[in-house]
Amino acid sequence: MTTETEALTIDELAARAGVTVRTVRFYGTKGLLPPPVLGPRRVGRYGREHLARLELIEELQSRGMTLAAIERYLAQLPPDLSVRDLAVQRAVVASWAPNTVERVSRAELERRAGRALGEEELKRLAAMDVVERAGEPGGELFKVDAGLLRLGVELLDVPLSHASVLAARAVLTEHSRAAARELSRLLRDAVADGDTRDRRSLSARMHPLVVQALLTTFQRSLKEELREWLDEDG
Repeated sequence: MTTETEALTIDELAARAGVTVRTVRFYGTKGLLPPPVLGPRRVGRYGREHLARLELIEELQSRGMTLAAIERYLAQLPPDLSVRDLAVQRAVVASWAPNTVERVSRAELERRAGRALGEEELKRLAAMDVVERAGEPGGELFKVDAGLLRLGVELLDVPLSHASVLAARAVLTEHSRAAARELSRLLRDAVADGDTRDRRSLSARMHPLVVQALLTTFQRSLKEELREWLDEDG
């Protein structure tokens, strides 16, 4: 599954995912996580695939899914999904997060982030509109966008400058709004002569289909662009 140098102990896996060792073992007994690879002295070693699947499980659970529902969801996925594919699955789940802003303490913020956050990291999260200090400057109370927190924390480790991350965000925001505007106009024209009930029915049915189509199309387009980029470097 992974090389020895990439393998994690159960303690390291739990720390990376921001959960307890007991949680990792529980998911394993339920069949939600594949068994570890046994290394020297029969010590279980976990790879990046385990971490990606564990993060997907935690994302599903944070959306209110029961363990039985999570098990059904995972059973529908191809068994040989890569780390990147599992990350995309988690991104799809996270995209349905409600637009909720909560007030939390620094300790709670770090618990949800799964890591300690220094002042520089807090500034970067604030620049991405993920967190905002509430109250006095330098205080320990924060407003946090729960739906964006996990994404923001992951971006802290992306090997790009802060300016590049913000520029990428601006590009995504601009083009996604343009696509939403054009699709909305198309749907309005399609039911221009219908009644209110028809319009609401179309909106309810098309919303998840359009989101899935956009995500799938964008993912394939991005793969093609990255493949061409890597081919040029090679």
